[in-house]
Amino acid sequence: MRTGLIAEKIGMTQVFAADGTLVPVTVLRVDNCVVIGKKTEDSADGYTAVQLAAGQVKPNNLTKPVRGFFAKVGIEPRAHIKEFRVDVEHLLDPGTEITAAHFTAGQMIDVTGISVGKGFAGAMKRHNFGGLRASHGVSVSHRSHGSTGNRQDPGKVFKNKKMAGHMGARQVTKLNLTVHGIDVDRGLIFVKGSIPGSRSGIVYVRDAIKCTA
Repeated sequence: MRTGLIAEKIGMTQVFAADGTLVPVTVLRVDNCVVIGKKTEDSADGYTAVQLAAGQVKPNNLTKPVRGFFAKVGIEPRAHIKEFRVDVEHLLDPGTEITAAHFTAGQMIDVTGISVGKGFAGAMKRHNFGGLRASHGVSVSHRSHGSTGNRQDPGKVFKNKKMAGHMGARQVTKLNLTVHGIDVDRGLIFVKGSIPGSRSGIVYVRDAIKCTA
């Protein structure tokens, strides 16, 4: 298992494949992604992992411990830090730069990001409920979620009951996406289809763990 990388979601566009098929793609940009540390089984951590950092940030906007960590490893401060579990043979030394060439066209990947926040949403929008009837006694509650529990027994609403509430702004991982192409010079990765997150959002890209294609 190799390390992943930290990328920025630029937006979506469309490209033409070799056979003329129109393919919707999401554009990701890899900017200053560098290894800042590693963990081994022999250390106090007890597992193997690689720590990455990416993006640009003013040192004054970071806490003193974070600035001290970057100064200790001798790397310019970065805005985002992420740790990836890796196998022993895929450990990388601090200072190693990760570019868009880390992936190849046609490869399957997993992408993790924070979904777009929708605010407070009702049950129909949030959970795809059908709503109540349009007539026959239903009044001013057509989009309500209906009954939420029973009577005296159990006398409460069960946990995880699908109800209205905050929608979106959660970590979401899409599995088995395809890399349509890469542009190493500009640090771009073109992923077929959509991925979670808004424009300029940070996403984490790794090799697909459930597909070896």
